[in-house]
Amino acid sequence: MSIFEAIIMGIVQGLTEFLPVSSSGHLEILNVIFGVKGEGNLLFATVVHGGTVLSTIVVFRKEIGRLLKAFFRFRPSPEMRFVVNILVSMLPVLFVGLFLKDGVEALFTGNLLVVGTMLLVTAALLLFSGSVRPRPRLRNREMDMIDAFIIGIGQSFAVLPGLSRSGTTISTGLMLGIRREEVASFSFLMVLIPIIGANLLEVVGGDFSQVPGLGADVLIAGFLSSFIAGVFACRVMINLVKRGKLIWFALYCALLGIGVIVYTLA
Repeated sequence: MSIFEAIIMGIVQGLTEFLPVSSSGHLEILNVIFGVKGEGNLLFATVVHGGTVLSTIVVFRKEIGRLLKAFFRFRPSPEMRFVVNILVSMLPVLFVGLFLKDGVEALFTGNLLVVGTMLLVTAALLLFSGSVRPRPRLRNREMDMIDAFIIGIGQSFAVLPGLSRSGTTISTGLMLGIRREEVASFSFLMVLIPIIGANLLEVVGGDFSQVPGLGADVLIAGFLSSFIAGVFACRVMINLVKRGKLIWFALYCALLGIGVIVYTLA
């Protein structure tokens, strides 16, 4: 992978991370276009996800500060409830990371048929969440721990390339009747700890020298470009997720998924 390709992939990662269109699916498509194969796929994906996590921290720094203060005070408050829900949502992802890591890594091998299929699943979820109407007493309510765990299960399935993490978690939350604003913020913040943990594991246990074409310069270029693009996307596009209709994202995922599947089978 060249530095130019790393920058392009980082920009795409940063722009697509905050929209329900699957950043991992887009990276897999670019991996095939650029001819990136083998162990480098997952390592590079982890690094550029780290860039967008850093952009999330920068954009949400005030909210994160309030949540950390509430956590260390350990007193009942809306912020403390939000933190507890984030911790609960991590449990399904922790299970996947501990027991299904090898199986997940095997999917990051340029299998565009998986990507295309999961993009269609993402489209279906987005369409379904827009049409489902919870009972009146369940609409626009605050999230509880059971809701957080269910949303966490959705996030654990979204490790599949092409299945949008934000699309899955936002759709799940909306179908549960959670307020759109809370679901959107929760979706962007709940990923921080799992991705930071994954990056730390890669840094501690990884051997960069044994991954051809992925030197420090390529990884740094991907990280920085995903961070810069992520800051822009998070500031500008988060309102689209909060206020916009998900049907347009569903249409995009459906068209891209069909295109990928047709290309793969042709």
